[in-house]
This record gives sequence, structure tokens and C-alpha cells, in this order.
Amino acid sequence: MSATRVFVARLVGCTVFDPAGDRLGKVRDVLVVYRKSDPPRVVGLIVEIPGRRHVFVSIGRVTSISSGQIITTGLINVRRFEQRGGEVRVIAEMLGRTVVFADGSGQATVEDVAIEEHGPGEWAIVQLFVRRPKTSASIFAKGATVYASWNDVREQTARGQAQSAEQLIATYSELKPADLASTLLDLPQARMLEVAEELPDDRLADVLEEMPESEQVEILAQLDDDRAADVLDQMQPDDAADLIAQLSEERGEHLLELMQPEEADDVRMLLAYAPDTAGGLMTTEPIIVSADATVAEGLALIRRHELAPALGAAICVTLPPYEPPTGRFLGVVHFQRMLRYPPHERLGTILDQGLEPVTADTSAAVVSRILASYNLVSVPVVDDNHRLVGVVTIDDVLDYLLPDDWRSNDSDPDTPRVPDRTLSRAQAIAPRLTTRGRRTSNGRS
Repeated sequence: MSATRVFVARLVGCTVFDPAGDRLGKVRDVLVVYRKSDPPRVVGLIVEIPGRRHVFVSIGRVTSISSGQIITTGLINVRRFEQRGGEVRVIAEMLGRTVVFADGSGQATVEDVAIEEHGPGEWAIVQLFVRRPKTSASIFAKGATVYASWNDVREQTARGQAQSAEQLIATYSELKPADLASTLLDLPQARMLEVAEELPDDRLADVLEEMPESEQVEILAQLDDDRAADVLDQMQPDDAADLIAQLSEERGEHLLELMQPEEADDVRMLLAYAPDTAGGLMTTEPIIVSADATVAEGLALIRRHELAPALGAAICVTLPPYEPPTGRFLGVVHFQRMLRYPPHERLGTILDQGLEPVTADTSAAVVSRILASYNLVSVPVVDDNHRLVGVVTIDDVLDYLLPDDWRSNDSDPDTPRVPDRTLSRAQAIAPRLTTRGRRTSNGRS
């Protein structure tokens, strides 16, 4: 095994392979235990395997750690990771901690941790990469960085004191919102809230959209009203409406008053619909253009990087105005159809004449059958005056069909399980669709 010193922050995202070269997952953290007089000992890695499940891989099963990859014996326990007492996550819990130099030269903040092998399967922390407080008043200035051995410093973070999450956020900056949400849900509760509070508004909004409602409410409760309203402004209107619906009526109304008026209006409209109707499932931000818009203009709108794939699959064509509720709805043009026509072709001439919109009070059962029957990823929603008010996308329907805890529910291929409530809902909505949850044990051997 390599005896090279390895910095933990550089391991995050590295691929884990078995001896045959097959990919097992990606490293998300390193787990250590403190010792009385010696530096903390590495006990294993926290690895994310397919399905966004985090599992524990003992350091004794790691045969090689090199640049960009980790080789294991191939034998891993696929039970969901559960942190035990005395164990500390380097990335999630050590980075950002304050340490004091034993020589009295001041304090610093931990930015990275180096581990090294001292024997077969015996790894320990040997060095810390720390940053001293800045000495200049300039907002661009940074403190000096220092390499320090474990015995040269002692931890200073007091019990109950907030721990900086800046370095942790930087380490996870490349994660997709769903992966970051999964990672935060695996953190100790206090640490999860610390990280959430330091995330930028738009990043936190994306993460909240991928979390179960109970955690959404818990995090929002930690934010002051102005910050909470800013985050809600950044969320998709349908997700913001679902979250506000979980709050007390008083706080929900107060946050709506603090939100941007146009965003609040969309959310209020969605809150007026029953959750099991097209109005309750839809999003109010589809692509909407006039009949005179060209194929080139439509494709340019679809290219926007912030646009969800399901919303980019089709463009809605209406009479003015072009904000929901629009003028009279004329039809949709599918992305694939646009590719068959020259850039100057007007969208009004290539509408899908066979797709009928649904009304806002259409049941989720009917919406799901339309999506399944016609192989669609979205269906337009109109009001009684045939004005477009939104679209229901396939992910909206899946969110409704899946059990409430689907984001955190483990998947064990050997033990299929379908909660009774979810099964009956799925059968009522789409008899040919099945929703499967899986059961697994917690802990590790």
C-alpha cells in the first residue's frame, strides 16, 4: 500500500474501485477516532454508492490510496452508514474547527487534514493545514497558512459554539443539489444546520428542494424571516408552495409578505389548489412564447443552463400576455419537433395538434395517465378561460407518487417493500406503474 501522505479534502469525490477495476462509489468523508495521547486513528471511509446511499468501508479493506482513486478488496457492507459514538468525520466535523498552538503563538482554523499509513491498514492523522487570522483590514486579505503536526495544537471550539462551514462548503461545491442534500442529511443535526445557514441563498434553495419536508421545515426554522423569504424566492414556485404549506399559517403568510411580489403571487396561486390536482402539482414557470417566435428563438430559450430538463422538453405558445395566467393557450411545440424544422420556421405553424391541455382541477390520476399514455414529460394546465397557468412535469407526478421519505429511504435489492399508503395511491393513479421502496438494516458490522 502507498505510504504517501494524503490530504483528506483531496480524497472527496475520488472513485473507489474493487480489485477487478469495477467502480464501487465515491469517497465522501474519512472517519477517525480520537486517542488519549496519539493522533486520531483512521477507522474507515464513508463512500457513496449508487442510489446516493452512504456506506462504511473499513480502512483495513483499502489496499491502495493514490491520486484520484482508491482500491479496495471489493468486500464492503452495503448497509447504510450510521455514525457511532466517539467517531468523528474529518470533512464534516473537523474542517472549520479552531485550534490553538501549544507554543502560545495564537490560534488558527483547520482547512485540511493529512493522513499517513504507519503499517498495513494503520492510518492516522499526521498533519493539519491551518490558516491563522488575517492581519490586514482589507476584505481581500487572508491569514497566513501553516502546516502543523497534531501534537503542536489543541482544539479550541467550545461546546455549543458554531463551527465554521466555509471549508466544508468549498469541498462540496461541485456536488449536484441532490447529492449535497443527501450528504447534509447524513451529517449530525447541529452540523447540518450550521452548513445550511452558510450556504448561498440560491444553493440552499436548490438543496431544500431535494430534502424531505420535515428537514425543510427544520432548516427554515433556523433562518430569520428575511433570509427565509430570500431562499423561498429562489425556489421553484411549486416547491416553495409545498414548503410554506407545512408552516404555521401565521409564519407562512408573513414570509409571503416578505417575498418578491411576483414570486409570492405564484406561490399564493398554487396554495389555492388541492395537492392531488393538476393545479397543486404544476409549476408556473414553463417556457412561453408567441406564435410568431421562431425555432431559433425557441432553441435559444431551451439552452438556458438553469432550466430543468422536463421544462425544456416543450415550449408553450399563447396569445399575450406571456406570464401565467397568459392569453389564450394555443398549443405546445416539442423540442424534438423543433429540430426537424429550419431556424426561421414559426412555432405557431408546428404546434402539436393532438395534445389537449388539462384544467387546474384535473385529478392527479388523469394527469399521470396522460403522461404515461402519450409518453410525455410534461402536460400544460389551463384555467376555465383556456389561459395557460402552468405545466405538470413528470418529476412533479413522481414526487406525488413516491412515499414521503423516498429521498432518505434505503434500497436493499433483496427485500422489496411498498408502504400500504403509497401502494394504494399508486394503484389509484396509474395501475400500470409501481412504486418500490426497499428496506435495509442500519449500522455496520
